[in-house]
Amino acid sequence: MSGAEFSYKLRVYIEDTDAGGIVYYVNYLKFMERARTEMMRALGFGKDYIFNHDLMFVVRDVAVRYRLPAQLDDELVATATIRELSGAAMRLQQTIRRGDQLLAEGEVTIACVDRAGVKPRRLPREMSQRLREARAAGSEGEP
Repeated sequence: MSGAEFSYKLRVYIEDTDAGGIVYYVNYLKFMERARTEMMRALGFGKDYIFNHDLMFVVRDVAVRYRLPAQLDDELVATATIRELSGAAMRLQQTIRRGDQLLAEGEVTIACVDRAGVKPRRLPREMSQRLREARAAGSEGEP
């Protein structure tokens, strides 16, 4: 992972499209989730870590703006950029691009909860520290 922006390459398959061969709108959210999941894995927090720490992440808020359609067989890049961290949540800026074209952009807030009661809980210290380091690496030079 370079800086706070994580990139994940993917291909549009027929299962991602509607009858016209255009990516169905909800699938952009799936592409964004894959980027977040792979970002966490790249930071050392794959499913084993998450399950062993009795936690999970849930989407608290999401807003997406669709700009251009993706189509069958397009090669896309989904990104995730950490914008804000709190004790039990993180806010990410996410994009879906085809080459230089911005197809969709969104902001997603993810909350950390315990698995048993699905109640908010603090991020584990190690996770919080690595996420802060990743965010800081990407925010150098930003206002």
